[in-house]
Amino acid sequence: MAAADLWTFTLEDAGTRTLTTRGIRFRRRDYVGPWMTGQAGIQVRIRFMPHHDHRIEVYHAATGRYLGPADLADQATDEQISAVRRARAARSRRLKKDLEASQRERYAAVNQPEAPQRLGALTTAQAEAELAQTADTDLAQLAMPELIPPAAPPADWRTPASLAALTTSSPPILHPSGRDGASVPDGRDGRATPLTTDEDGDAS
Repeated sequence: MAAADLWTFTLEDAGTRTLTTRGIRFRRRDYVGPWMTGQAGIQVRIRFMPHHDHRIEVYHAATGRYLGPADLADQATDEQISAVRRARAARSRRLKKDLEASQRERYAAVNQPEAPQRLGALTTAQAEAELAQTADTDLAQLAMPELIPPAAPPADWRTPASLAALTTSSPPILHPSGRDGASVPDGRDGRATPLTTDEDGDAS
């Protein structure tokens, strides 16, 4: 059997998509190919190599005929990819260092039952420096302070007090773009129309 035929057995099926003017939407990213010109609107089937997400193979959904490859649109440059990998490596080293530091706890020796006593003194400057570093990496501190809390649930709902305290009694603000809410007015009778998502989870 030819190598090309063997390679097709390693491809996984990702189902069908509609070919649009921007290409094929797969895993929240667009894939394009020169053969797509004038083919918008047809139904295609995607097959791909696991972990090789830079390219997918496209087949006609009805006939199974091979149409051609599609490459990831707007790919990052080699410099950008290198910078991302360096940032990931630095973050990994920092997390590993923090983990090792947390595992170096020492306790005082005792000869009778008593509460454990941790060893390891810190100066005020050392404590403040470590707390400042933690605050910079705390995801909770990065949350938008102006984020609108969710609206209060209906009065007949049995809502835990801890959850009710996080809500507001005012109605949610509906933005025309629909970005800050789950619905937008349809412009006719003022009713809200829920946002829809495509097969890759993209809002439309």
